[in-house]
Amino acid sequence: MKNYIRQSLWLVVSLCIVLVAMYWLPAFKIGGHKLRRVDVLSDVRLQEPDTLDLVQDSLPEVPEVKPAFVDTCRTGMTCIEDYSDSTLRGMTLYYEALDRLAEGGRVRIAVFGDSFIEADIFTADFRAMLQKKYGGCGVGFVPVTSNVNGFRPTVIHSFSGWNTHAVTDTIGFRRALGGIAGMYSLASGPDTYVELKNTSKYSACLDSCEQAALFFMPKDSFQLITSVNRQVVNDRWIAPDAGLQKASVSGVIRSVRWEVTDSDSTLFYGMTLDGKQGISVDNFSLRGSSGSTLSAIPASFLKSFNKYRPYDLIILQFGLNVATQKGVRYDYYVKQMKRSIQHLKRCFPQASILVLSVGDRDYKTEEGEVRTMPGVRNLVRYQQVLAAESGVAFWNLFEAMGGNESMQKLVDAKPAMANRDYTHINFKGGRHLARIFFETLEYGKEKYDKKKIYEAE
Repeated sequence: MKNYIRQSLWLVVSLCIVLVAMYWLPAFKIGGHKLRRVDVLSDVRLQEPDTLDLVQDSLPEVPEVKPAFVDTCRTGMTCIEDYSDSTLRGMTLYYEALDRLAEGGRVRIAVFGDSFIEADIFTADFRAMLQKKYGGCGVGFVPVTSNVNGFRPTVIHSFSGWNTHAVTDTIGFRRALGGIAGMYSLASGPDTYVELKNTSKYSACLDSCEQAALFFMPKDSFQLITSVNRQVVNDRWIAPDAGLQKASVSGVIRSVRWEVTDSDSTLFYGMTLDGKQGISVDNFSLRGSSGSTLSAIPASFLKSFNKYRPYDLIILQFGLNVATQKGVRYDYYVKQMKRSIQHLKRCFPQASILVLSVGDRDYKTEEGEVRTMPGVRNLVRYQQVLAAESGVAFWNLFEAMGGNESMQKLVDAKPAMANRDYTHINFKGGRHLARIFFETLEYGKEKYDKKKIYEAE
């Protein structure tokens, strides 16, 4: 039998030489995806200086900003920084609203964000914690249609016969008609309906609600049939009107269905499920949004919506669609978001405004290591400046998560709390971060109460 040991040895040596030599091949793309460089010696190679540190060292100076008042923060907690001026558009208005709950009032919170909170991730547990402590029921605002309705566990949402247009669409969306959620829907057929069913799957406070409403702008007359708990309670014709309208029902509501007929141009914006008192939390998530489009929502619409639904706290959670691997300066983003914040200030004059920084977002280097995207830490600093210069509050979500590579820790947790895109949390991660945020808000309320007692003395 012929001996092939020598040939096998040369084959192995040749293969090793080829693999080592491939390190000098430049990175290239296939189908738009950048491939990492081959480096079989990556585990023993002396690493180059940290790209993240290089980016931080080259970061232009940003203004030194300090909160309007500084309290000692509890060890291990990332506290909210309140940069409000004499108009008190930081956290004060929200804390004052909480005080009024004892008199049978209600507190409304709006959370505007991107895909980080899509399908009610994070806000589902945040809402549940608030309603458990302060009372309230219902899931709050729900758009007419949704591409994640099958994944949202806090409401059973079904619909048919609608044409929906969103601000992130490349064609078809008309900014002058935009709604608070960045979208609007038109009835497109004879069997057009939308139905919401309460569910206790996520929280006992979502088993039923006491009030339900449909928001629309009747450009033409149409028939609206409303059913509660599968029983028709209202069947009427709606006359054309130039302003925002609300059709509402009350009672012990476990399901509500609206059917629309003979409508060609009426704009439908969404529904709400609420209690008559306590806490309501509305999730306005829009995939792909940076938050800058909030300034394009017509002021007339927002002011009309504010009459129906005056918010006590507006939370802005954006940044995933802004941060980049090599991002250093985000001046353009701060300029755009300043317009959005000022727009919201004018349209919701009674609301506190809180900017949540971008959370950690990781990526794989050419060597296969998972690292925090360099542009993330820079963006956090710019968002802090944004809040300070806008006179609102700021919470460093990136720091609260644990800082660098904290997203990787959530991915590697057992069970996992984030997806393997190293960008998005899942519902377990949402519960984890909601708990941190809820405790931070409660701690801020405690400090506010102590400060108020001290000033009274």
